[in-house]
Amino acid sequence: MTLAVVRSRGLAGMSAPEVTVEVHLANGLPAFTLVGLPDTEVREARERVRAALQNSRFDFPMRRITVNLAPADLPKESGRFDLPIALGILAATGQLPARVLDRYEFAGELSLSGELRPVRGTLAMAYAVTVGAAAEKTAVDKSTMRGFVVPFESADEAALVGQVPIYPAKTLLQVVEHLRADAGEEGAERIEVHQAMVRLTPPTYPDMFDVKGQLAARRALEIAAAGGHSALLVGPPGTGKTMLAQRFAGILPPMTTDEALESAAVLSLAGQFATQRWATRIYRSPHHTASAVALVGGGNPPMPGEISLAHHGVLFLDELPEFERRVLEALRQPLESGRITVSRAARQVEYPAKFQLLAAMNPCPCGYFGHKTIECRCTPDLVARYQDRISGPLLDRIDMRVEVSSFTEEEITTMNDGEPTRYVAERVRKAYNKALARQGKLNDHLQPAEIDQFCPADGAVKQLLHAAAVRLGWSMRAYHRVLKVSRTVADLAGASELATSHVAEAIQYRRSLREV
Repeated sequence: MTLAVVRSRGLAGMSAPEVTVEVHLANGLPAFTLVGLPDTEVREARERVRAALQNSRFDFPMRRITVNLAPADLPKESGRFDLPIALGILAATGQLPARVLDRYEFAGELSLSGELRPVRGTLAMAYAVTVGAAAEKTAVDKSTMRGFVVPFESADEAALVGQVPIYPAKTLLQVVEHLRADAGEEGAERIEVHQAMVRLTPPTYPDMFDVKGQLAARRALEIAAAGGHSALLVGPPGTGKTMLAQRFAGILPPMTTDEALESAAVLSLAGQFATQRWATRIYRSPHHTASAVALVGGGNPPMPGEISLAHHGVLFLDELPEFERRVLEALRQPLESGRITVSRAARQVEYPAKFQLLAAMNPCPCGYFGHKTIECRCTPDLVARYQDRISGPLLDRIDMRVEVSSFTEEEITTMNDGEPTRYVAERVRKAYNKALARQGKLNDHLQPAEIDQFCPADGAVKQLLHAAAVRLGWSMRAYHRVLKVSRTVADLAGASELATSHVAEAIQYRRSLREV
């Protein structure tokens, strides 16, 4: 046999399209040609595969070898195609039973000795299969589904999907043994299906107990967690803005299995997932020197940025005015849509970006505007210019502006301990479940038509909203966001209808920066 076909998968954003590895042997001068839009890493597979086969004591054919990675218009990257290429050569030369290859898909990088090295994106590959089946409204049948043969170090994350049989292998020889055993050869040893090692203990986060005082800011973050609202913390340095943000993930509701899989799949694409972080709300805090590409994603090949790596987690932007203006403006679209499309000349990929935005800033360049004991050195013009670094359209998309106040020396020495996270998280969970039972989604995710249905404003509530909108010059977006925050305040209070007290509290969070 001079032709062999092996199945694998590439990566294109969150999708993992099937890649067919075709290996053909022909007479002529010895050569090894790779076609099908391979990048540098894939082209270098020729030398890795040659050495791995020889060091594993297989015969490497001294013939003209052509490897086609189909479809030809899909860019191929990384070393994941080493293993399928090697298996294709072995099948084409008769050293491996080719009839069993179609039962599996393969991904793995080969060392020169024939050992398998981990590759990124194995969880995303397995997850894409189940997502594709769900999109086609077909059931995932493990008995007829192809198995995934992956490196041993990559098997734990791939097995988390649960619906796809995963076969972990440490060497090329072990994969060949398994395929021979599957073909019925005596003496060959099979690889057992890998079981996911899921942590049974709940994830751990820093405790809100560490934060003393700041009752107003803690209340605001509780509302933000219950409704999925974005928040901007404004206050002098040293008042606890970063401490509050670091503990925010701990009061968010526990992740569902689907949310955990989506988050893990994005992290897997970037090679940043670890099974110890399963079902843990991700907390990302990029430095203010981060570029727009680092924040929203991009590069060649396009990779997920911070907003996607924080999917179903928290994105904290400290020192918000210090970020470049164009970097911050890139947040506007994903804050509304929950997705980001990275378009380049050669390709376009889409990543999820349902992150919860927390930001923090000082009120002025010196940081002490409004401080109780330290005098601010900034002129009113400097304060205005500093705060104006955050554009109106971006600020309009942030639901809550929260003051984190300073303390006097007497207050610092007499403050009581903070409330532990477990009590706050329990109140958040009850309000969150109330919203899900009523509308099937977080309050922040309500669409305009749904706001009229689930956040009706009548009588005194409507009059209060109208007066505030006229006086503060709200946009329609701001009006809707105040209603959504009001709905969350009512849920935390256990109320089924909006009251003026709920709306009044939500209005307080729409103050301008100069009033905070």
